[in-house]
Amino acid sequence: MAADAPTFGRFIAEARKKLTMSQKELAAKILREDGEPISPQYLNDIERDRRNPSSDHMVKQFATVLSLDADYLHYLNGRFPEAERKAKLTEQEFRQGILAFRRGTGEHDRRQR
Repeated sequence: MAADAPTFGRFIAEARKKLTMSQKELAAKILREDGEPISPQYLNDIERDRRNPSSDHMVKQFATVLSLDADYLHYLNGRFPEAERKAKLTEQEFRQGILAFRRGTGEHDRRQR
């Protein structure tokens, strides 16, 4: 990955800073499944790419609070969104979806060369 390529942590940090929100303020708005907010230190670790959000729930919280696309955040987090994981795709359906994605990004054409 290129040094300037977006990561989940950097993307979250940039979005937070655009909203002029402190880490403490954002951490208070991101709730774990038990309803408790994450700690500012945990958020700091996420923003510095030392940790990843532990659940889809948390990724959705970041998307909502920061007005970001949850699907893109899932991508940056290295996971498919929950709906796609629960779709129980066959191997053929999965391959077709990945092929369509690669065509959309031009990756399929680069692989063919």
